[in-house]
Amino acid sequence: MNRSFVRTILLWMVVASFSASAHAQEFLCDVTINSRQITESGFEYLSELETEMESYINENRWTTVKVEEIERIGCQFQVIFTSASSSNYNFTAEVVLSVRRPVWDTMQQSTLVLLSDNAWQFTYPRGKSLIRDDLQFDNLTSFIDFYVYMMLGFDYDSFAELGGDEYYTRALNIFELGQSSGNTGWGRSIGAQRNRFGLISDITNPGYSDLRKAIYLYHRKGLDLFTTNRQDAIRNAVDALKLIEENKRTASNPYLIDIFFDTKYNELVALFQEAEPEVKNEVYNLLINVNPSHTSAYDLLQR
Repeated sequence: MNRSFVRTILLWMVVASFSASAHAQEFLCDVTINSRQITESGFEYLSELETEMESYINENRWTTVKVEEIERIGCQFQVIFTSASSSNYNFTAEVVLSVRRPVWDTMQQSTLVLLSDNAWQFTYPRGKSLIRDDLQFDNLTSFIDFYVYMMLGFDYDSFAELGGDEYYTRALNIFELGQSSGNTGWGRSIGAQRNRFGLISDITNPGYSDLRKAIYLYHRKGLDLFTTNRQDAIRNAVDALKLIEENKRTASNPYLIDIFFDTKYNELVALFQEAEPEVKNEVYNLLINVNPSHTSAYDLLQR
């Protein structure tokens, strides 16, 4: 089924009433700026970046899909400045971003993914305008573009199996522009690769397609089905976890799998809390095997 159609129907179920309006942009994103670590004077204008980023993300069109107001993707960017240079207006910041997804036939939303990046370096002089250009690298806007396309990829993957391919490809193109630029944070790395390179190289690697299929199975066939067919929803969610467990056995880098569980561990406990005892025990053993770092949370399933 077409992802846009699925999302439209889902959101009509979530929203009690809606008045017809013109087609909207894809995102409804909140941006918060924290510049408390910048103690030098002259950088008060950094607060302006909050509004600039919100306008940039929310008012640009990122897809060719017609989006109604109720279909807009909820997200949040938290930008924490860690250093500044008054000589060239270069800044370093850490970023935490999240994407939310509605759950079928409820008023609830599920956090789809939590991502963090501690190596954003960019230039932002007073009065700089944020201009979008997918073909030219800019260390400020290209970073935003990269993560916007990543968020779109995760969102589309949750509504259709491997539905985010197009947007991950766009994110990859931006990463390659960044790599060619030589800017910090855009290079290839060796080791754990818990960075932009690890994120985009793994999500576009067919070796992680089972994880992406599990994201669809968990959200569309699990969470979305929970209020109408609880038994099938639970079973599909268990199958999604098994798919992730199998993928982890063959994965060279567990970064994407860790992102999934870092985002979902509390939700997983809540989802399976009222399951049958044998299902809870099955899920508990599976979770502590595939994601031992959150065992203390999963222990609640044994009570």
